[in-house]
Amino acid sequence: MQSTRLICKTRIRTACHDARGMSSSSARAPSLAILDDYLDMSGPHFKHISSSKLNIDTFSNTIHPVTPVEIDRLAARLNQYELISTIRERTPFQAPLLRKLPNLKLLLATGTQFEMFDLKAAQEFGITVVAAPGLGRTDAGPAQKRGTNIKKGGSHPTTQHTWALILSLARNIAADDAALKSTSGWQTGPAIGLTGKTLGVVGLGRLGAAVAKIGYLAFGMRIVCWSANLTQDKADQMARNIGLPVEEDGQRVFQAVSKEELLKSSDVISMHYVLSERSRGIIAAPELALMKKSALLVNTSRGPLIDQMSLVEALENGRIRGAAIDVFETEPLPLESPWRRAGYWGADGRSRLVTTPHMGYVDEGLMNAWYGETAENVERYLDGREVLHRLA
Repeated sequence: MQSTRLICKTRIRTACHDARGMSSSSARAPSLAILDDYLDMSGPHFKHISSSKLNIDTFSNTIHPVTPVEIDRLAARLNQYELISTIRERTPFQAPLLRKLPNLKLLLATGTQFEMFDLKAAQEFGITVVAAPGLGRTDAGPAQKRGTNIKKGGSHPTTQHTWALILSLARNIAADDAALKSTSGWQTGPAIGLTGKTLGVVGLGRLGAAVAKIGYLAFGMRIVCWSANLTQDKADQMARNIGLPVEEDGQRVFQAVSKEELLKSSDVISMHYVLSERSRGIIAAPELALMKKSALLVNTSRGPLIDQMSLVEALENGRIRGAAIDVFETEPLPLESPWRRAGYWGADGRSRLVTTPHMGYVDEGLMNAWYGETAENVERYLDGREVLHRLA
């Protein structure tokens, strides 16, 4: 578990929190905690709310409530707040934590999937849970840019980030950039052409299908796909849904295959699976052993889908050509993480590695749409009006 110094940024009132999260001044107005706002993007959306109506504290460091000790630490930080804003599943809100937050009335979450939230427990404890789907404020005027429907995977920033990682890894962009900036080196190795290669998509939802569509149209890649409940009929329907033909030249555009076949045949594997207890570690040592030595593995979905130690071992032994990772078991990434080793990956027979700090969703337009929607719901709550996008 990562150990970091508490970083507290406060916008509406001046209040410091000690290591247990207790405030040095009591709040008379309702109070809002904004969690995991690493880039301080929420501020402009709340600055118009008077401190006489609402006290706001933001926390840019994360406490992971996965052990009883950490649950107690997080509960001590948050138990005074009536409203809490969180970035989707960055901080899970399960029953053991919710039970320790007696003052919580409104839990505001960004995104559209909340598998790590216990909505049934929230209802039991009288906590209203609302989403920010990314469409922007309902009262946005012509001078305010609305968001986009991220349920259409092609417009989701994760789709773009996935391809940025695939291309960075295939074309040696990260390695060449580092060599030019830090050494006297020049070219670090030959790049990989993607035309005609096989793209394996693990999870053919809206994001997986959008990534597959780009590979098919832009690079002429063969697309194979797998998930636990995927059938060929479902894969064909997904192709139709995103405007692709079901067949071309006698072959399925999206070919549903077994997980074993996908791992063995794919040149690039991209993860787009929903994290659950059943899907945790769906890629581990046996699966990595099936992959081509020349394969690239890309994960912009959830870190625990891939067993970290198995992947570390595979990359250290050069078992596959490379990996690009945007998501991790623990976020923010601990300083002692093996993924942070400088000058290590891609050398002495080890696989190439490209890492980014969970940037798949951190898009200026989407983040502002999320916080705009969150601020609108806070205003509605303070005014006694019905909140929007209610989940529980």
